[in-house]
Amino acid sequence: MFARRTHHNDSFSKHRASKSISTSKQKRSFRDHAAAAKKMERSRKPDNPPQGSNLTSPIVTLCVGVEQRLFAAHEDILSTSPFFAAICRGQFLESSTKRVNLPEELPEVFSSVLEYLYKGDYYPRLLHNKRRNAWELEQTAESATESTVYHMGSGQMLLKDTLVYCTAERYGLDELKRLALRKQGLQSGIQCGTILASARYAYANTPESDSKLRAHYLALIIRSRATFKRSGTMQMEMEAGGLL
Repeated sequence: MFARRTHHNDSFSKHRASKSISTSKQKRSFRDHAAAAKKMERSRKPDNPPQGSNLTSPIVTLCVGVEQRLFAAHEDILSTSPFFAAICRGQFLESSTKRVNLPEELPEVFSSVLEYLYKGDYYPRLLHNKRRNAWELEQTAESATESTVYHMGSGQMLLKDTLVYCTAERYGLDELKRLALRKQGLQSGIQCGTILASARYAYANTPESDSKLRAHYLALIIRSRATFKRSGTMQMEMEAGGLL
């Protein structure tokens, strides 16, 4: 998969790809662990393409966001998603150009989705620490600054993992949804306003029957109750009423 831009914050850049190679031997990635349990959409090692995939398949150009940033991906990799499989069968795709327009998507989020489709994870990676028998996020100098993304539609900073989850919902990538929730649960020091704004966005963009997502946000809010109490934000939310 190739992203036709050179912005230094692109989460699927060669720079980050090289970072993901150097990890501790005592840690396993989320993809490794889940593949062993046979719960993956495709069984593969983190840095390899799906088994049986044809990387000589046609290249699809994807025009993402209002800025129309260009990405490129192999057709059979995209077709892992039922959403893109339908497009690649010709329902919307212009057969002569192999171009898909996604004006509503955020490039930062879509980049993470493509990284997942190719590598089985997205930056920062989820690692399993055998010594502690616990999951943790890969720590780099940049990871702490990229937990949130500005969402133009809502005009607020939202949790990146929430946006990835909702995108995975639209694309039919259930394993990516589980990965995004697990990663979000490991985030700390999140501002109250960001938690509530992200919860509202998630509730509005997922089915009401998605109990796992709603239970996750309830647990996140409870875990952050001391911060909410100090800020007074939760009291205002309770007085205002609404879904939360």
